[in-house]
Amino acid sequence: MGHSRVEENPAPLEEMDSRAHAVTFHVPRASLSIRSSGAKSSLHWSLMVPPADGGPTGGWPHVSHLGLVRPGPARSNPATRCSPTSPDPRPCSRGECSTGLRHMLTWMMKVVLVVCSLLRFSSPQSPAPEGVLNCCEGDILFLVDSSGSVTSYEHARMLSFLSELLLPFSLGKDQVRVGLLQVGTKPRLEFGFDRYITQNGLQGALKNIRPLRGDTNTVDALKMAKEWVLRPRTPDGARESLPRVLVWLTDGIKPGDVIGPMAELRQQGVAVLVVSTGHSNYKVLREVVTPPVENHLHFVDLDDMSIITKDLRDAIIEIIRAERLYVQDISTNSASLHWRPVLSGLPGYYEIRFGQVHTGGGGSGGGTGTSPSIGGSQYQRLTQPAESNSIRLTGLKPDTTYSVNLIPESNELTFNTLSTTFKTKPEVASPAVVTISDSGQTSVRVSWGPLQPETVTSYYIEYSALPRGNLQVITLDQTQNSTVLRNLQPDTTYLVTVTARHASGKEKAMSVKVCTQEVTPGLADLQLTTVGSDSVQVDWKGSVGGLRGYWLTWEAHQSSATGQRSSFYLPPNSLSTRLTHLPPFARVCVSPIYRTARGDGLCCTAQFHSDALGYGFQS
Repeated sequence: MGHSRVEENPAPLEEMDSRAHAVTFHVPRASLSIRSSGAKSSLHWSLMVPPADGGPTGGWPHVSHLGLVRPGPARSNPATRCSPTSPDPRPCSRGECSTGLRHMLTWMMKVVLVVCSLLRFSSPQSPAPEGVLNCCEGDILFLVDSSGSVTSYEHARMLSFLSELLLPFSLGKDQVRVGLLQVGTKPRLEFGFDRYITQNGLQGALKNIRPLRGDTNTVDALKMAKEWVLRPRTPDGARESLPRVLVWLTDGIKPGDVIGPMAELRQQGVAVLVVSTGHSNYKVLREVVTPPVENHLHFVDLDDMSIITKDLRDAIIEIIRAERLYVQDISTNSASLHWRPVLSGLPGYYEIRFGQVHTGGGGSGGGTGTSPSIGGSQYQRLTQPAESNSIRLTGLKPDTTYSVNLIPESNELTFNTLSTTFKTKPEVASPAVVTISDSGQTSVRVSWGPLQPETVTSYYIEYSALPRGNLQVITLDQTQNSTVLRNLQPDTTYLVTVTARHASGKEKAMSVKVCTQEVTPGLADLQLTTVGSDSVQVDWKGSVGGLRGYWLTWEAHQSSATGQRSSFYLPPNSLSTRLTHLPPFARVCVSPIYRTARGDGLCCTAQFHSDALGYGFQS
């Protein structure tokens, strides 16, 4: 059939994604040309027939064009005729042209398949999607199968997939860090988390990784990940208190006994995600991933991995998303906005835009602009210096949802706009709560809140004894939220009402019941009279109103009979009793009992005659 010749433009393959290139194949009587610029490629082929007079080949006419470039309209004349490129074209028969065409098409289409594969790998990566940069903080370890069951082509496709997957992320010590561990007979850490802090460095490293080959020793690779790479406080290891993610890329062939090691990683807080380019061992892979399985387990054909890029990236972002913009100390009319100082050390400033979120209709008044991210409503604009990390938003409306955009502006780096929403607390008219404290026999403290001096003109407190006591009133100014009610009756229930007069003319009141403490007089007198060697007569004075009885306790002296103790109740009309079989130096106490409490009691020590030693006790 003759020889063939291949001509390529001199650009190396890795540069083909950034510059236009062309590949042309020449064979006898045919020419195939493939041109690519950026994401667009074109394919041209021509079949040439020698002239009748045996003229030079340069004058051969072109028969047809085919490929990714749409051919011209078909000729209408019944006899196929070669397009003339010389002054004296000759017609060619249908059989002559069609036979040569079939042979040339078969050969050239094989060449096309090879060249298109090369062009696919050289195509530029898709731009970073919005909302990913500066979104996350965490450590991601990729476990890549590069054993003998994975071909060089498959290995290259996996790395190309990782390149596209990771391209949008911001890398660095306060951002996302990436490590890659290859699986082979002897697993190898290609690079740890501290190695690459820029996308250029990471992307270059991914291009230079070579497969390991050998056995699929995933178990040892997981051991390295658990004991070293994903373990906090180890050299080049994961950061403490930050999300850790393990993404396993495998062909699904002979994964090994990975269920146990993967379970241990999950128990340590590592999120496990799996991408399988094969369709075997589904049960094993399903068991090792972190729920939900539908988000963290992907089965995909090798040449279609790009279709899961966004889903896998979103799953990773969901795990390592950092709360870089959050709202605290929300009140009815203000809130504090906090953020990570991403501009620290850089020239620039933060622009803060906030406004009400409306479900419909026009925007609210009082704004300084219109923001599409705030639903088209008007917003207020504030600026803060690059070193700041918080601001207090004031002048807000109660019970209203607000949207906030934080825009870091710098000439040196580009940062994403951060957004959040929050809702102010509903307005609570005072008094919303009334509390009682320091309750005594004749006084009690009443407090209320919230204190609202800007809307309340005065408070007045009404109280009376239940059920039909005299009503008393105290008036206080708007700066006070507490007062003491005095000269109350002991052991009495009062109804207390706190009323706020608001500047709007409205009044709001709240009532509570409060009880003063009962008067509980102590015992007036206590006497002990020795009767024999182990008995005493106990006498006291009582008969106070409201008395419910007496509580008598005796306890042995520590040096005589440790642990002996006795207590009992006596009715209110009892003023004496006799205690027998007491040990020497026993301490006797009597306390009066009232409805709500026990009054102060008196205590005395029993003294016996010296012959009490014969009783068996020693002093």
